[in-house]
Amino acid sequence: AAGAATPATSAPAATPAAATPAAPAGRKAAAAPAAAPPPKPDSPVVAAAKRRAKIPFWAMAGLSLLPIWIFMYVRAVTEPPEVAAGPMGIGAEVYAGNCASCHLGDGGGGAGRKLNDGEVVKTFPHIEDHIRFVYFGTEGYESDGITSYGDPNREGGAHTTRSYNGNVMPSFGSALTGEEVLSVVCEERFGFAGGLDPTSEDAAEEFETWCSDESPVFLALESGVDLLTIGTPDGPEILDPEGNPADILPIGPEPMAGSPAS
Repeated sequence: AAGAATPATSAPAATPAAATPAAPAGRKAAAAPAAAPPPKPDSPVVAAAKRRAKIPFWAMAGLSLLPIWIFMYVRAVTEPPEVAAGPMGIGAEVYAGNCASCHLGDGGGGAGRKLNDGEVVKTFPHIEDHIRFVYFGTEGYESDGITSYGDPNREGGAHTTRSYNGNVMPSFGSALTGEEVLSVVCEERFGFAGGLDPTSEDAAEEFETWCSDESPVFLALESGVDLLTIGTPDGPEILDPEGNPADILPIGPEPMAGSPAS
């Protein structure tokens, strides 16, 4: 008998391959940046400035001091302002600051009496009476019962207090120093047109004694002498230009009636 057939061995079934995950979609590469435009060439002016030599750093400190050096140089070569000195120089400044508002800059008069054209000398032929009235003023005179000032025999009549439109002459004795009172009186007597001529025979002695730069009265006041003691027994000895005791009326510590011209 035929022998039985050997069953064929079946090939093992193929194992399906594992599925490979899908690769992610690739990213697009970034676009390359656009090339920068070439720099704009410098203008000739800028190019020249860049080529110019620069100030060294160490020199900057010196240059920063240049304005100070210039200031010091200008001060060194500029003449200092002239300082008023002597009775006439000081008197002009004192008059401008204290008297011109009433008597005007040229002494022509306004709210105060006229001083130029010899008027002040007609009223005060003696400088001592002039000084005394400027020092004490209207109210000082009236408080002592004196109602006139200056020459009692003045041409046209003596001046009395408040006779000029009722106006009052201020007292400058407490507002000014003795040197300033004397100086402004000198300005009123010698500084205006028509006033005393310091070179004339009649006025030279007064000017030298009271109003010149070498005035012994002014120098005494500068040394600390009280103006009101000038001419009094307790005052300093004042010599005239010839070296003799000057003939001076006492100014005194209170108002006094004026003295006649002669």
